[in-house]
Amino acid sequence: MKSFMNEFRDFINRGNVLDMAVGIIIGGAFTAIVSSLTSDIISPILGLFGGLNFDKYAFTFGEVTIGYGKFITAVINFLIMALIVFCIVKAMNRATSKLKKEEAVQEAATTKVKVCPYCKSEISVEATRCPHCTSQLEA
Repeated sequence: MKSFMNEFRDFINRGNVLDMAVGIIIGGAFTAIVSSLTSDIISPILGLFGGLNFDKYAFTFGEVTIGYGKFITAVINFLIMALIVFCIVKAMNRATSKLKKEEAVQEAATTKVKVCPYCKSEISVEATRCPHCTSQLEA
């Protein structure tokens, strides 16, 4: 039982689980903001200009009411959320690619190799002697 609890504790303390929990909490709060944006701002503005307040649209079959307007509002919520997530991911990918390019340039400058003129083996740019034939290299 102790090994199970230790294993569970290690699982919970891993960075991925904590990151996921934080992401879910922030995602829930973000969903509330986007839902409020759609239902409290976008739908009334559409209602002003075109009489299109989607929340009020519904039709009934006997005693059953189908609120298709609320479904349209949920679709708008989804599209706004998807657009924002797309923009965030695109910005993160752009930043990551810039960092990788900078690291590659720095790495290329320090790990470039040159060829020894005597034994033709590859050596570091910073070397003053060939590690293979020990000949003195020109600057």
